[in-house]
Amino acid sequence: MKKTSCPWPQNDPLMMAYHEEEWGVPLHDDQKLFEFLVLDAFQAGLSWKTILHKRKNFEKAFAGFDPNKIVKFSDKKLETLMLDAGIIRNRLKIYGTVKNAKAFLEVQKEFGTFDAYIWQFTRHKTITNNWTTGGQIPAKTKESDAMSKDLKKRGFTFVGSTICYAFMQAAGMVNDHLVDCYCRKNGK
Repeated sequence: MKKTSCPWPQNDPLMMAYHEEEWGVPLHDDQKLFEFLVLDAFQAGLSWKTILHKRKNFEKAFAGFDPNKIVKFSDKKLETLMLDAGIIRNRLKIYGTVKNAKAFLEVQKEFGTFDAYIWQFTRHKTITNNWTTGGQIPAKTKESDAMSKDLKKRGFTFVGSTICYAFMQAAGMVNDHLVDCYCRKNGK
């Protein structure tokens, strides 16, 4: 018997694995939260599939998504990344990653962890929605609006409400698995 799944991964093995193993799973590890922040920023205007297929290249280009290393990137290093065909070569997004790493570290100093800060936008619990079709899933919500506004105030870039909502889905702050998706039923 075929399992019912959310339709968006289609038949792409990498997308299917991401959907089954990561998307909607509550995430509390600062390193992974920063990774999703970086990847979602690069997704702005692009498909998640494009980003996901370049994920390993992003990891290599951005020092394993270590914000402590990224803040030390020189202009020369950033210009070298502009030549890296393995990532999205967008100057504003590349330089924005350094800006976001600095802001991320400041949030960690203030709150102890980025996790403690970011989860406040959902009152430290997963918002579980009851969508029956993908068309019902919003692009943004009042929670992602609030997150976006606060992140921008703290110096983050590429954190519009739509990107914040995608981040919330990725980090499991929101569970948007459709009601008949087997991943939802498995607690993922």
